[in-house]
Amino acid sequence: MNIIMPTKLIITKVIRNQTSYTVCGLYEEKRLVELHGQREGSEGLLGNIYVGRVRDVVQNLNAAFIEIAPGLPCYFSLEDLKNPVYVKKLNSPRLVQGDELYVQVEKESMKTKPPRVSVNLSFAGKYLVLTTGNQTFGLSKKLDRETRSRLKALVEPCRDKRFGLVLRTNSQTASDEQILAELSALTAQARELLAKAPYQTCFSCMRRQPPEFLTVLKNVYTGDLTEIVTDEETLYEEIRQYLSVHQPEDLPKLRRYEDKLLPLAKCYGLEGKLEEALRERVWLPSGGYLLIQPTEALTVIDVNTGKSALKVSSSSRRTADGSGPAYEVQEHYLKVNLEAAEEIAAQLRLRNISGIIVVDFIDMTSQEARERLLEALRAAAGRDPVPVQVVDMTKLNLVELTRKKVKKSLMEQFS
Repeated sequence: MNIIMPTKLIITKVIRNQTSYTVCGLYEEKRLVELHGQREGSEGLLGNIYVGRVRDVVQNLNAAFIEIAPGLPCYFSLEDLKNPVYVKKLNSPRLVQGDELYVQVEKESMKTKPPRVSVNLSFAGKYLVLTTGNQTFGLSKKLDRETRSRLKALVEPCRDKRFGLVLRTNSQTASDEQILAELSALTAQARELLAKAPYQTCFSCMRRQPPEFLTVLKNVYTGDLTEIVTDEETLYEEIRQYLSVHQPEDLPKLRRYEDKLLPLAKCYGLEGKLEEALRERVWLPSGGYLLIQPTEALTVIDVNTGKSALKVSSSSRRTADGSGPAYEVQEHYLKVNLEAAEEIAAQLRLRNISGIIVVDFIDMTSQEARERLLEALRAAAGRDPVPVQVVDMTKLNLVELTRKKVKKSLMEQFS
């Protein structure tokens, strides 16, 4: 059963370091939980479909580098070479240099790593995702058993078995007619794209994703979405047109903010929240703080007691129940660590930190306290729409996590 969490999406423009950005802020229960930014005039690659050309095949990496534009090679794992759509195939059963095929950018370039592409083309709607390479049928894990059974019975007889299909969390709020209509539209888009393959030229962009703010809008769980607010006329018109075609049921949620005395970004504190989210230090309610430091290989988070140090009288004596100075200090450390676990999960989502994350919590002597901390961290991370895995705590009391890499971190978006 999903807990209803009133959600508001704020879309506006922000000037930072003399550069204009379109910024999306997602608020749940008045707390900012996600930030997304796109520099004015820039176009992202994520989700775009291109006719790529194989530049190199590196056998010892079991990978290839496929150019999607002259001088723009992307990484491709040969393990994922299933049901590729070739535009031009040289006389070899294997993928070889010079082959031309459809590829989709599935991960943006991050730090020194190039973009990553896939031959499993995906067509994402509000309720469904249709795929060309993976032909299996799947459903969101957030759907309950009864809903999963009903939706599978509805969609299975109608889908084209040449394509894979995933029902998204949003499908539980949709009518049967809406789901089937989107299935028909996505299937038609995929068929049309595949039919064009023999006639395309290299480096053609066959399908371009909408601007970032519309992608965010499409991916928000609309069962909780109560309002979409913008103060920019051009953004308002783009959102209105998009909703009219793709999400007409959400059109009444769109509102134009028109207070000339107080800009929308100031009203919701977006500029200040953005600056806070780009700083290393995050303060906790108890007076402790987190120090978040991204490196090339991983992100390190250090938990510190800061101003929350507990003062215990040296004359205190241990009581029969085991309490005393040492016990009180350990309880205090646990309290700070539990606060930190909640805030770390929130900051990973807000800053879009992905890959390997190592957390240095305050050392605790009790195994029971360490297990309680890991349980709290897993529960907090489980609320993130992006998959997060809490691996374990090492012998040095360092907690290892991983978060799925999809797009650039907030720091990279605004750098």
